[in-house]
Amino acid sequence: MRPPFRLATAALLLGLAACATAPRQIDTRPADAALLAAQSAREAALAAQPDWSVVGRIAVSAGDDGGSGRIEWRQHGDDVAIRLAAPVTRRSWSLIREGGEVRLEGLDGGTRYGRDPQVLLYEATGWLIPFDALGAWVRGARAGADARIEFGPQGRPATLHEGGWTVDYREWDAATPARPLRVFAERDDARVRLAIERWDAATPTP
Repeated sequence: MRPPFRLATAALLLGLAACATAPRQIDTRPADAALLAAQSAREAALAAQPDWSVVGRIAVSAGDDGGSGRIEWRQHGDDVAIRLAAPVTRRSWSLIREGGEVRLEGLDGGTRYGRDPQVLLYEATGWLIPFDALGAWVRGARAGADARIEFGPQGRPATLHEGGWTVDYREWDAATPARPLRVFAERDDARVRLAIERWDAATPTP
């Protein structure tokens, strides 16, 4: 049953003021051999760091329905623990994948179980979030081989097109390799906005 989760989440709306900006104006250029080689090298460096975590803010919308709040994402290889918190209502939800099993905790009706985090969250909330792909996109990497990338002036991805989604990178940190700080993804009327406040290269097992 979706309403308890959706209404409680909508009630917390933080607005993600840092993300609610006008469309950016940035010069982009299509990928050439040198840019793609540099991107492949960057993705190889990221793949060598399978344990990572981020803390920040997230806003999700699907048509007129949506919400925003705090997010903590901890990745350990294929295992992941994502905690969403609503400061206004003091509620939180956790999406956890361990050994191929997925559970969504914190719902009024009790914990839900499944094998696909995207399907499980969509059934509970109506939100379309491509978690596996997002785990790559949030690091500035492609999730698969069919992605198309446009690069910015510094040779970093500016826009990524993959699986029907368009991913915009609005800000990067100064790490090596650089990591995104603001990521906007959208597909049709589904939108996911991330404002990352802290990155860690490694994290304990979820």
